[in-house]
Amino acid sequence: MAKGGSQLTQLKSALSQAGLSRKSKPGQDKKKKQLAARDALDKDKKAAKLAEIQRKLNPFDVKVTKLKHDVGGRKLKGVTGRPGLSKQTGIEQRKKTLLVEYDQKLRAGGVIDRRFGENDPTMAPEERMLERFTKERQRQHRGSAFNLEDEDELTHYGQSLSAMDDFDETGLGGLDDEEEEETKGQIDSETVMRDHFGGFEDGEKEPEDPERKKSKAEVMAEVMAKSKEHKYLRQLQQQELDNARHQIDQEFDDIRDLLYAAPPDPLSASTDPSIPPTFVTSSNSIPVPAPANAIANDDDYDQFVRELAFEKRAKPTDRLKTEEEIAKEEKDKLEKAERSRLRRMRGEEDESEEEGHGRKKRRKAQADDLEDDFVQSDEEPVLGRGLGDESDAESEADSAGEGEDEEEGESEESDEEDEDESDDEDGGSDGFGDVDGESGAESIGESTKPPTSAPSRSNKGKGKSKELPFTFECPTSHDHFLEIIEGVDDDDVPTVVQRMRVIYHPSLAEGNKEKLQTLCFVLIDHLIYAASPPAPSFSLISALVPHIFALTQSYPIPSAQAFVSKLVLMQKNLTRGLTHGSLRPEAKTFPGTSEISLLRMIGLVWSTSDLSHPVVAPAMLLMGQYLAQARIRSVTDMASGLFVCTLFLQYQELSKRLVPEAINFLTNAYLHLAPHPFTPATVPGSFPSPDLNSEHCRSLKINTKAASTLEPGVPDLGRILSGGESTEQDKVDLLMTAFSLLGKYATIYTSLDGFIETFTPVIEVLDKLKVKKLSEAVQKRHLDLRGALTRMLKFAQQSRRPLLLQAHKPIPIATYIPKFDESYSYRKSSDPNHERNADSKLRAQYRQERKGAMRELRKDNRFLAAEQTKRQVEKDRAYKARMAKVEGALGAERHEEKQMEKEKMREKRRAGKK
Repeated sequence: MAKGGSQLTQLKSALSQAGLSRKSKPGQDKKKKQLAARDALDKDKKAAKLAEIQRKLNPFDVKVTKLKHDVGGRKLKGVTGRPGLSKQTGIEQRKKTLLVEYDQKLRAGGVIDRRFGENDPTMAPEERMLERFTKERQRQHRGSAFNLEDEDELTHYGQSLSAMDDFDETGLGGLDDEEEEETKGQIDSETVMRDHFGGFEDGEKEPEDPERKKSKAEVMAEVMAKSKEHKYLRQLQQQELDNARHQIDQEFDDIRDLLYAAPPDPLSASTDPSIPPTFVTSSNSIPVPAPANAIANDDDYDQFVRELAFEKRAKPTDRLKTEEEIAKEEKDKLEKAERSRLRRMRGEEDESEEEGHGRKKRRKAQADDLEDDFVQSDEEPVLGRGLGDESDAESEADSAGEGEDEEEGESEESDEEDEDESDDEDGGSDGFGDVDGESGAESIGESTKPPTSAPSRSNKGKGKSKELPFTFECPTSHDHFLEIIEGVDDDDVPTVVQRMRVIYHPSLAEGNKEKLQTLCFVLIDHLIYAASPPAPSFSLISALVPHIFALTQSYPIPSAQAFVSKLVLMQKNLTRGLTHGSLRPEAKTFPGTSEISLLRMIGLVWSTSDLSHPVVAPAMLLMGQYLAQARIRSVTDMASGLFVCTLFLQYQELSKRLVPEAINFLTNAYLHLAPHPFTPATVPGSFPSPDLNSEHCRSLKINTKAASTLEPGVPDLGRILSGGESTEQDKVDLLMTAFSLLGKYATIYTSLDGFIETFTPVIEVLDKLKVKKLSEAVQKRHLDLRGALTRMLKFAQQSRRPLLLQAHKPIPIATYIPKFDESYSYRKSSDPNHERNADSKLRAQYRQERKGAMRELRKDNRFLAAEQTKRQVEKDRAYKARMAKVEGALGAERHEEKQMEKEKMREKRRAGKK
């Protein structure tokens, strides 16, 4: 194609070269001329040539993508493109697919297959074909029912006509001789109604044709008739209700006589009967209307209604109270009850008597009253919620959570409490002994001695207790608390603590938060004090637990510091005992009742399943040190160690962390208590057993002769830990406890990796224990424990998979030759890692397909928008043409009308001239 000249010149030149121009000269050769003429005459080839000329003539129809790195000899796809042609092809394709779907999207049609059984998935094809055959046969049989030439005999209502002798069943019932004379020539009405079209009587109602469809007028008439009928029924019902209401109004006077009838007054009987009383006063000073016969006219009724309107109405008084209001109300109740108690104690008059209302209330009955003039006082002190004299731990636990979300505040001092709190601040003790002294180690429960004026705990509760006050001073130390509860029974101490918490609620006054924190420290000291020998009060400890728990939840950081300080002191006492000699009888290495109570309280108050906890973690380290470093010297040490193992079991019940000290101690307990043939050199395993067959542990061995008839039970830990004399029964009970603990530990440690190594030496020890001379219960428990451990070890060995060396290619010797990648490519998609390369290719392909789908969706939307716009333009054009046609017609009519008017005016003017 020539590059010079205009497009017209280029077109003529292209047509001439293609042999499509009339002035073209094909060539001198005659054969070539004939071939060129034949090609030119061929329409398809001619069209193709024209399309090629058109494509080359317009350079904008071809789009060429410039390559960044053009390498010769490569065949690349997509370098050149024809956007105009592709666009037109896409439009044509969308006209055939998308436009058809758009035109048919609101249409509903299709063929429904109503053949018998076609839509029933439960029918087999054979059953379906059999049913269709049956239906077809039935249809053919129904079509030949009126064929007189059929071989089947004629029937009437399903009966053969030849078998019918009379007409009794056809509506013409048989007549007797007498009836035949009377009804001669007459037919009964039923036959006329059924067979003679009802006799054409106007009065008879013609039967409705169920097949005829009612018209719209008939349906609307029926609806209106039903509506009028319902309206009429409602009016009748309303009229009946009005009549009943009117009757009740008429009988209102009689009903009022029955309701407000009063007994006759003998005093009023002497008055003049001619004056009717208007009202009769009842015993409760409320005006009651007189009987109906005393009302003279309707004005009394109006007066009665007005008096009812002025009566006092009920008002809502049960508004939900806030926490501060509840605490203030409970505090006021306690203070009021305490003032009343002090007045009764001093013999003074009550508050209601001092007010001078004119009626004195009688005193309460005393022990020497004869009960003939006793009247119960109406103003008994009503205690607040959870402030009753409950002695059980459950009632105290319910009220322990009242101060969990308390705010800062300070309580006002009671008017009757004049004691000075500052006297005990300097002299108070924190419940610990002097850990730096050179004397023997002291237990944390024995270091605090009560004041000289306070009675001992063992005597507390004996004899008749005095009345418990309702308000108490908040203690500043443990000694101060002992002074407050002096003479108070142990069962009433939780009540005293609860009342202190109510009086000094943080929302009542400033400073109460600090006082409750101090109360928490004091309760921890008192718990240790109550658990100290010689007579620990475990019921008091259980009752104090809810209060300590509630205060700890409210003030966790100060409470944690208090618990940690106690643990530090316990660790110092243990270190001192180990330093001075762990085998000395006076050395206190194993924990006593006070230490054990504190450790048990930690497990109840704090979360023991945490990996690291500021209170539980030191407690567990201390308990592990007790079991690992303390030496067993007596049955008391054995009982203490088993209790620590029990605490470990409770601590690790959820987390299931391995505690090897507990397993070692239980194994040593078997070696110390039960007879066996082991020596320190022949003990299986590698766990330490320094006291095996030692002199100080020989007393721990169970005497098989004395214990052969003893039945195991629950050990009395309170008596054993308090230093009481041990018996063979105690040793048997401790052995059974060790068996139970080991079974529970094995259950929770089954899933650990080191279960086999941990419990294999233990089961070897159990196998050689000589328990045949003990009771049958001990033998049975020993046998059950061995069987359970054997099964657990078997399952653990089956589930364990041994470690194998990793199977991999030999590691080559390091080389420093430069690495050349033969498949290197400058493209970013190339990656030496085949998996990453495949993943990146998939991601790139996904992105490409996603972009293509979005591009096609945009093209579809543009195509539909253009089609909608085209159709709307066509509608507007047709509407405009139609409106123009109408306007033209109206204009022509108006023109003709004006012409007529002008003609008429001309006629009138002509007539006027003449």
